[in-house]
Amino acid sequence: MPFIADRLSAIKPSPTIAVTQKAAELKAAGRDVIGLGAGEPDFDTPDNIKAAGKAAIDKGLTKYGPPAGALDLRQAIAAKFKRENGLDYTPDQITVGVGGKGVIFNAFMATINPGDEVIVPAPYWVSYPDIALMFGGVPVFVTGPEDTGFKLQPADLEKAITPKTKWLVLNSPSNPTGAAYSWDEMKALTDVLLRHPHVWIMSDDMYEHLVYDGFKFCTPAQVEPKLYDRTLTMNGVSKAYAMTGWRVGYAAGPVAIIKAINMIQSQSVTHTASISQAASVEALNGTQDFIPKNAEVFKRRRDLIVGLLNQCPGITCRTPEGAFYVYPSCAGLMGKKTPDGKILNSDTDFVGALLEAEGVAVVQGAAFGLSPYFRISYATSDAALTKAAERIKRFCESLT
Repeated sequence: MPFIADRLSAIKPSPTIAVTQKAAELKAAGRDVIGLGAGEPDFDTPDNIKAAGKAAIDKGLTKYGPPAGALDLRQAIAAKFKRENGLDYTPDQITVGVGGKGVIFNAFMATINPGDEVIVPAPYWVSYPDIALMFGGVPVFVTGPEDTGFKLQPADLEKAITPKTKWLVLNSPSNPTGAAYSWDEMKALTDVLLRHPHVWIMSDDMYEHLVYDGFKFCTPAQVEPKLYDRTLTMNGVSKAYAMTGWRVGYAAGPVAIIKAINMIQSQSVTHTASISQAASVEALNGTQDFIPKNAEVFKRRRDLIVGLLNQCPGITCRTPEGAFYVYPSCAGLMGKKTPDGKILNSDTDFVGALLEAEGVAVVQGAAFGLSPYFRISYATSDAALTKAAERIKRFCESLT
């Protein structure tokens, strides 16, 4: 269609959102569907945060604000970085975006020229490469295989860096695998980056508080302070605070890039909703007691689904360090035949046949850059996970 901009030909709709929508459509049509595709907590936003949002409406905090975000929120973010990560940022080094995705979009728009390379460790969150492509960037995929815990290895990072490399995107804990880098693992990567001063680091820390078994979270600028001036440290309230729909992400970095991001925001969305920002101040400054309690629930669910999946013929599943996803292998099912005669030649075939036969919606590994795997979000009830696993096992047992 000539009317549509050429840049859209390089990208595709979000596969994770597509799976969630497909599950909702099937449910609306009367199918018994268990949706395990959504990447959001099933917990409600805590009452103190909701109350802060309501109070903001009552106080009349419904007017335009600065594109960078409300000052009190940026101060709260600065306090969070100091308190939790040992990182010193001033409010003019912080930007507030419309979700973490909005921050990434603005950062790439502000920095990527056609031909610039963006190193994206695979498996990856589906939006990183497409946002880079939108601005003429070239995603460079570097696989972290299962035998490395799905983590980028220093030697592979070294090989991937070229004079055209502009960004390395690091997401720990990871969507889709739940893999998280220890201090020593992160230090090994930052040692490589010190040798390449033209490479910037985008650290997506959205799942920071969802780590298990005593794992200690760390972020690149914390591990290697020499990278502070070329790191954009990104986070948000979506996951830890169960605020996905409030759409508040944020990032801290050098003033020059923050100014560029804010200029873009001033000409696009202006700023994220004032009500959401007020609620986020309470989220960051208020009680944090519910976070470890929620994390304990996620850990229980992780252990439940990993144990059940490993009882399914042809499926193996490692135990991740964080987030609320597992990334099981379905390699043992490739080439098998469904009762209606379909051959499973890919993880896409597997998830499609599973949805059709058993009404379980998961996301194919191809969407995240590593096959044959699939992603399950265990941000749902124990009962739903148990029932879904029973259906997956039944489906696997039906194959010949």
